[in-house]
Amino acid sequence: MDVRSDLSLQLQLEHVLDRAESEVVRKALEAVFQHMHGGKSRHRRGGRALVTLLERARSVAAATEEWQAVRLLQDSLDYAEGRIFQPDFEERYERFRRSTEPVSHAQDYLARTLSASLEFFTQLGEKHFEDNPGATVGEVLAHVRAVGQDARFMQPSGERPSRYRILRGMAEVAAWLEQVFRERIDVEVPEETARRIVLNPDALAVLAADKEGQLLLRAAEIQRRRRDLKALRKAAEDPAASEHDLQHALAGQHWIFGGQFVGQAVQRRLVPGDEVDIPLIRGDGALHVVELKRAMGLRGSLVKRHRGCWVPTAEVHDAVSQAVNYLVGLDEHRLRIRDELGIETRRASALVLIGHPALQPEAAEEEINEALRTLNTHLNRVEVVTYKELVDNAERALEVETGTEPAQAGGRVVVAPVGPITASAGVPCAYRE
Repeated sequence: MDVRSDLSLQLQLEHVLDRAESEVVRKALEAVFQHMHGGKSRHRRGGRALVTLLERARSVAAATEEWQAVRLLQDSLDYAEGRIFQPDFEERYERFRRSTEPVSHAQDYLARTLSASLEFFTQLGEKHFEDNPGATVGEVLAHVRAVGQDARFMQPSGERPSRYRILRGMAEVAAWLEQVFRERIDVEVPEETARRIVLNPDALAVLAADKEGQLLLRAAEIQRRRRDLKALRKAAEDPAASEHDLQHALAGQHWIFGGQFVGQAVQRRLVPGDEVDIPLIRGDGALHVVELKRAMGLRGSLVKRHRGCWVPTAEVHDAVSQAVNYLVGLDEHRLRIRDELGIETRRASALVLIGHPALQPEAAEEEINEALRTLNTHLNRVEVVTYKELVDNAERALEVETGTEPAQAGGRVVVAPVGPITASAGVPCAYRE
């Protein structure tokens, strides 16, 4: 892993050290500085050791309830691991400098950009007044607003190099496409998808000429979901697949967990010291944590014989206990999480994905599923499901939603016309509170 260690990081950590109240936090930060300057060359040392020391300092700060230090150390970790760009990081550091210091390059760039933008729209309004002397202020503002929306789809001029043109009406077409993508089919980045189609004259012409063009988009989304489910099944059946591989296969597929989920939270570090695998958001705004364990690579078994019955093993109970600990931490920090991130964790629930029936050929798949379902009936906020049951349920739900089976024709998968794909095309799981 390429870990960044430079002057910006050093200045930020020095700021944390100056304001640390606890001696244990200062000692943890001194260990970080000792590592950074402990090399033989003049370059600051990074590496995995620096990340470990920063994580340790963050945990110590959380234990002493120095939350400001926790936030700054989290920024330092994100910067060191490349999740924050240097200009953004230095802009955050600018808050702690004296007001008499020079304006940063980023601030100057933003100021000049804002000034030029306001001048452009001022000239645009004056030109509209000249062409339409009787126009009201509201009409001028509406005209400026419409041009600003069309400006998102600016194109280079073919006749005049280094010049650009704003085609009027593009924003309306893009808004229609964006609405189709967002409300009728499930895609991850509707605006960017709309932008690509709007800027592609051939694709736009096809959609404009075909009244049933939306059927093509729906069919493409069905193909994407089936392709993603196939990749997830392949990862779940791979004995060498790690938890990271399974998490990557599930990325962007919150629909697979059920229609009650409206999206996935960006922030995974909600509680100091813990990082959830997949944080989902329910329709009521509450959090639902998905804890991932290995599938075919699980070291132990899922069930064992006990007095003539199949019951879950310690592997399953340990995973459930880990999920319960996450929920306890979320309950304890629910006010801070709600105020800082806008996520409700008081009614949070959890799903444990673990194992695969093929791990235990001596036990029938129905018996394994029944043992886990029996356990689920005695749990309040946690549910346990195997990867195979999750994928099987998702595939059945997708076929029910589309009302068609994929048919092979000439080596290609052909999908018959179907109705709009909505958020309900997921797994009908019941998450109890």
